[in-house]
Amino acid sequence: MDYLIIIIISYLLGSIPFGYILTKFFLKKDIRNIGSGNIGATNVLRSGNKIIGYLTLSLDILKAIIPVIYIKLNYPDLIYITSLSVFLGHVFPVWLKFKGGKGVATYVGILFSVNIIFGSIFVFSWLIIFFISKYSSLSSLFASISIPIYLIIIKGDQLIFYSTMFILIFYTHRENIKRLKNKEESKSNIY
Repeated sequence: MDYLIIIIISYLLGSIPFGYILTKFFLKKDIRNIGSGNIGATNVLRSGNKIIGYLTLSLDILKAIIPVIYIKLNYPDLIYITSLSVFLGHVFPVWLKFKGGKGVATYVGILFSVNIIFGSIFVFSWLIIFFISKYSSLSSLFASISIPIYLIIIKGDQLIFYSTMFILIFYTHRENIKRLKNKEESKSNIY
């Protein structure tokens, strides 16, 4: 019973669409009609309001940190199912007909909650690729695969979980990958 309750609560927390809520409340706009139509922080930044963009980023990270840290401290054997539930909530929110964000900010929250080294590797990898390419999507893909690569190098455990997370992020970025391949992807300005 605890197992099911934790999955549901984690999913519901993950499914809070902060990008949609903040742009609707403060900008009186539907983020789904701006840029890529995605509710995540990168697209919110395209709305032209950096404060709302960074607030979305922070809240999308925080909505993962809260449940994952709580489970880590109280039910450590359920940390990975909680992490996956939060992530799937963000990507497939029940409130928006299961059309959510790409999961990167939420994944960052998961990584820092599970292991600060993983979170640091992700952010460092993302920043390197971003400063070279200026593509947020490409940076997210490289940063996501950096964790399974790190685990292979150090012979760490949970390779299946982090490889699955990479596959899910690859899936959520499939349109970006097509645009990158066709040289049609928009570069991002994070400052």
